[in-house]
Amino acid sequence: MGNWLLPERLADILPAEARRIEELRRELLDLYRTYGFELVAPPLVEYIDSLLTGTGTDLDLRTSKLVDQLSGRTLGVRADMTPQVSRIDAHLLNRAGVTRLCYCGTVLHARPADLLSNRELLQIGAEIYGHAGVEADIEILRLVLDTVTIAGVRQPRLDLCHPGVVRAIIDADPAARPHGSLIHSLLRDKDIPGLLDLGRRPDGPSAQTIQTLRALTGLYGDIGTLARARAELPPLPGIAQALDALEALLRALPELRPSIDLADVRGYGYHSGVTFALYAEGWHDALVSGGRYDDISRVFGRARPATGFSLDLRKLAAGLPPAERSRAVRAPWGQDAALVAAVRALRQAGEIVVQVLPGHEHDQDEFICDRELALLDGAWTIRNL
Repeated sequence: MGNWLLPERLADILPAEARRIEELRRELLDLYRTYGFELVAPPLVEYIDSLLTGTGTDLDLRTSKLVDQLSGRTLGVRADMTPQVSRIDAHLLNRAGVTRLCYCGTVLHARPADLLSNRELLQIGAEIYGHAGVEADIEILRLVLDTVTIAGVRQPRLDLCHPGVVRAIIDADPAARPHGSLIHSLLRDKDIPGLLDLGRRPDGPSAQTIQTLRALTGLYGDIGTLARARAELPPLPGIAQALDALEALLRALPELRPSIDLADVRGYGYHSGVTFALYAEGWHDALVSGGRYDDISRVFGRARPATGFSLDLRKLAAGLPPAERSRAVRAPWGQDAALVAAVRALRQAGEIVVQVLPGHEHDQDEFICDRELALLDGAWTIRNL
């Protein structure tokens, strides 16, 4: 095995792609600042009990673990920055009012999420803490749409759900509660035969619950899905509240053309309100995901309403058209004071100036040198090539 080989599902980023990712990072963080979001930078590694507190088993399986040589305690390499940002809001900032925080950093997955995913992600996101109303969810969704617009994503599609629907169905049937994880797994796969088999177990959910869950798998589509859900699902308070929240969000954002899938149960142990995922042509799975997660900061000593989103900048860049080469000025190498001053002035003005080292006049790189700094009539002057 060559020393240059990398572990499976890890990859180098070459110059043009790295430049495009960095430009996206700057543009998006600048966008988030115009909305009033403050940038935070949590550490790459934390004690495992802090890093995974309140996040459920999915994140535990994705987190790489190691032993701290100083304390002997188990550390985790973060697989998601959202719990860290929640800890900063609840424990370090400790503000009483609304706090808007954004972040960008590397996360590592112990295992890839699917067959086409990498294990190292550059996660960027934004979170609003301290407001339980739909207004915060509306602001987050507007920021999501601005994010993909700046990146050049065309015709994005937003899928909406609310975990309160499934939660209300399970809570209403004591026999269904012990099978909560299995029910969510079956709903995620739209596995109707599996639901029917569960209903045949002696300790399984009631026939009415199975019938309701089966109906749930067919409740997806446009905004009319909400009216169908009110007609087909039992009149449980939790279901009504979830449908009301989705309807209020859609009324406030008439420009959205979303799809609704009430059986989409991803993150069911984490999210507490409206959830969403943004899809677009060119990406094999969700490009952006997020939603409301009001309970996660309780374990840090202060429960705070929270909603937000995140995405992987490396995935975002990979689905965009190939990065164009940058235009630059070619200049000769030399110590002439006038040449040094001319090169410095061009760089201060924002130009890319590539000084050609001796013996490398024909080397190619990611720059297109369409101009040249040449000595004409005793003065260093730019001329077109």
